[in-house]
Amino acid sequence: MLPTTLNTNEVKDAAGAEIEFQRRFTDQSSLEFAKVGEAPYAPHRLLISHLESGVGIKLRRRSRIGFRIVHASDVDTALLVQTNGYVVLDSPIGAITTTAVPAKCLANLWSFCASLGASTTILYDGTGNGSVALLQGSL
Repeated sequence: MLPTTLNTNEVKDAAGAEIEFQRRFTDQSSLEFAKVGEAPYAPHRLLISHLESGVGIKLRRRSRIGFRIVHASDVDTALLVQTNGYVVLDSPIGAITTTAVPAKCLANLWSFCASLGASTTILYDGTGNGSVALLQGSL
């Protein structure tokens, strides 16, 4: 279970600096955190949700973690726009007994998005191979 406040480097910005978040909303299958000190007109949110479907061996869980940031447009600063980034793990929980393969899938995703080749440094600035593909729409 996540704590009420994320304030010990759980979330960082592109420069690797800590961003603090406070729990705002929780229900049976979703959770929302708000950035501490966010401007009321420009919310910066961390969203977590889970959805299960199927039964028995066909049971699947689709878990989503994402950030939603409302910000001023670079083209027209009077216009507020929204940027969303999500990670989704769709796992066959009814057909597995451990999280080994889903964890391997996440490890592949994290390393592809936050590193370059043989580097062992986590790149928060969007310069990892996968991050560049996402940011630039490249293949």
